[in-house]
Amino acid sequence: MLMAAQDRGHARVGPLAARSRTAPALDVDALLDDPDRRIIVCCGAGGVGKTTTSAAIALRAAERGRKVVVLTIDPARRLAQSMGIAKLDNTPRPVPGVAPGAGGSLDAMMLDMKRTFDEVVESQASPEKAAQILANPFYIAVSSSFAGTQEYMAMEKLGQLDRQARESGQYDLIVVDTPPSRSALDFLDAPERLSSFLDGKFMRLLLAPARGPAKLMTTGFGLVTGTMAKIIGAQVLTDMKTFVTAFDTLFGGFRARAQRTFELLQARGTAFLVVAAPEPDAMREAAYFVERLSGESMPLAGLVVNRASTTPAGDLSAEAALAGVERLAASDDADDRLAAGLLRLHADRVRVVERQTRLRGRFATAHPDVATAVLPALAGDVHDLDGLRRIGELLADQD
Repeated sequence: MLMAAQDRGHARVGPLAARSRTAPALDVDALLDDPDRRIIVCCGAGGVGKTTTSAAIALRAAERGRKVVVLTIDPARRLAQSMGIAKLDNTPRPVPGVAPGAGGSLDAMMLDMKRTFDEVVESQASPEKAAQILANPFYIAVSSSFAGTQEYMAMEKLGQLDRQARESGQYDLIVVDTPPSRSALDFLDAPERLSSFLDGKFMRLLLAPARGPAKLMTTGFGLVTGTMAKIIGAQVLTDMKTFVTAFDTLFGGFRARAQRTFELLQARGTAFLVVAAPEPDAMREAAYFVERLSGESMPLAGLVVNRASTTPAGDLSAEAALAGVERLAASDDADDRLAAGLLRLHADRVRVVERQTRLRGRFATAHPDVATAVLPALAGDVHDLDGLRRIGELLADQD
């Protein structure tokens, strides 16, 4: 599982890789217990443990008295499995087996991109126009597979949950597991990208007859649309024009909600946790995201480094271990050869720890004010609530 090492660890997990002295420890429990903290967004590159981290902090918050809903965008459905839920969908589901403290609770849900888009259309359009849009082949393609739609709908769903929480009081904390994208920045960029597409020159050209006076229906416009029809097909062009014309009245609402959600992410009640693995690419991505959050004036709570290797017991250096390997490897004695193999494994592990420590140290030097939690690489996958509780404990125990 995508977990990482606590460098000042405890006997139960072994001594762990040392953290840079300049990195302050992340106080996870203070973050979760703050009643003004209403949204926590876990972000980072793909494959670094965002889903497990999100689930662990959501569970810990619920068992410390918060009313929590955790939203995952992970198509692998690991969150449902670890929480003992047969299936997650676009509706929050209670998580069985939670031991809530002081009235806490935990619901979980997984983003259904298409259904969320449909809900937006149904809430903003008349029943007749909504039915026209939902049945349009071009809309079906855009809502199901257009680049950036998943990230945009994640923000839409976050906005919906926040409004629901404030109106009903059902939740006082929303934990968001951001989409698994090539770039962690996609979550922030998606609204503008989708807005640019829907408000682009090509779309405005399709809308020209509907928006403008009759004189725009000139021979020149007819030639343009005729050429496009030959390239992409007359029926496809018709579907696109029908969709854009029907969707035009909703577009302002999309942009306005995207702006409100962006402002929500900048609010003091929101906190971003950047999740990374102790690997060069993941740490570079984490550094880039920290800088982007700062540039967008978004509140950063800290960095979670997953899957860090633990330091082997004892103080034998890699060099000393390899020297022992040279002395023992040529021996005819079976015990000597076994010892040589163990020393080689020790040297390899020490070097991995040293490399990871240097990576974290470089990050801390560049970003000395970013509080950091480092988690141990666990022996097996996290597949139940007990595993998530264990991760929550390690996250909180950074002293």
